[in-house]
Amino acid sequence: MSDGVLDEAYERLHRTGPEFEGWLSNHGPMAVEALVRHGHQQRVHRWLDDYLDRLDELPRGLHPIDDWREALGDPKRAGDWLAYFDGQLREHPWRDVLGTWWPRLLPGIAAGATHGVIRVGHAVRVLEAGDENPRRLAELGQALGYWAARWQSIPGADRLLADETHRPGTDDVDVETALAGVPRIDDQTGGVRDRLGRLPAVPRWEPSLAALRPARTPAEAERGLTTLVHRAGLDYLRFGHSDPVMLVHAVTAPTAVLRTLPALDRRLWAPSLAAAWAATAAMTSVYASADGISPPTVSPATPPEVFARAARHGDEHVVKLADAIVDAYAASGDERLLTAPGYAGQLI
Repeated sequence: MSDGVLDEAYERLHRTGPEFEGWLSNHGPMAVEALVRHGHQQRVHRWLDDYLDRLDELPRGLHPIDDWREALGDPKRAGDWLAYFDGQLREHPWRDVLGTWWPRLLPGIAAGATHGVIRVGHAVRVLEAGDENPRRLAELGQALGYWAARWQSIPGADRLLADETHRPGTDDVDVETALAGVPRIDDQTGGVRDRLGRLPAVPRWEPSLAALRPARTPAEAERGLTTLVHRAGLDYLRFGHSDPVMLVHAVTAPTAVLRTLPALDRRLWAPSLAAAWAATAAMTSVYASADGISPPTVSPATPPEVFARAARHGDEHVVKLADAIVDAYAASGDERLLTAPGYAGQLI
C-alpha cells in the first residue's frame, strides 16, 4: 500500500465532509482504499473526479470537545469531532487512540448506517500495513470523528455488549442458525433510523439478538466474525433484491470489525463480535424480505476478476462488497460467495 495514489486521493477527500445531501455517507475514502488495495489505482482519480462533485465541504466546528459523553452522537458537532481526533492522533500513537475509543464507539455501531465502523476498518487496514504517514493518520481521525458524531446504538444491543460472555441458553446456537432466526420488521419503509426505531416493537427481536453463542476466547471471536461475514455474504444472494444497497452493509460492517481486530487488545475481540452480530442482524431485520429467493446464476470468476468487474462497474457499494467478498472467499474457500458482487452489480 505504498502507492502515492492513495495519499493523493486522501488529500483530495479530506477537504470534504463525512456526509453530503443531508446525511448520506461519503464513501470516497473507503472505495479508493479498496481500489488501490486490489491494484486498480489507475481508476482512482477518474472515479474521484465524478464522485467529488456530490460531496459537501468539510464541516466547521462549534467549540472544542470537552465532555465527550455529552457530544457523542451529535451530528451538529461533526466538525468538532473531526478536529478532536485530528489532535489526538497528532499527540498519541494511533493504536492507543483506537484502543481508547473503540470500546466507547462500539455500542454505537449503527452510526451512519454502520459507515462509521466501516470507514474505520478501511483506515486501520492501511495503517496496519505499516506506512503511518500524516494523510493516513488523518483518515483514521476523520473515520473516528464521523463515527462519534453519528454514534447510534442498536435496540437491545446494550445488554448484549454488557454481558457477551455470560448469556444463558445459547451454547448450541451458531452464527448460521442465529442469522436464520432473525425476525423482520413489518413496516420496511423509510430511512435506516426510522427502521431501527421499530425493532423494539418486534417481540422476537431481542431474543433473536441474544441467541448467538457468545465468544469465550479471542480465537472464538475471530472465528465467529469470519463466519458472520461468510454467512452474510451468502444471505446477500438470497435477500439482496430486497434492498441491494443497504444489505451490502450486513456484509461490510462485520468485515470492518474483523479487519480491525489485529490492532486491538484481544480483550476487545469478544465484544467486537457481539456488536458486529448486532449490526448484521439489525440490517437483516429492517431491510431483508421474510422469504429469500434462490441464489442467482452469475458467471463464475476468479477473485481478481470479481474485483475487476466491480471496479469497472464503479458503484461504491459494489466496489466495497467485492472487497469484502474477496476476503471472505480467501478465508472460507466457498466459491458461492464470488457471485455476490456480480449480483449486486446487476441490481444496483
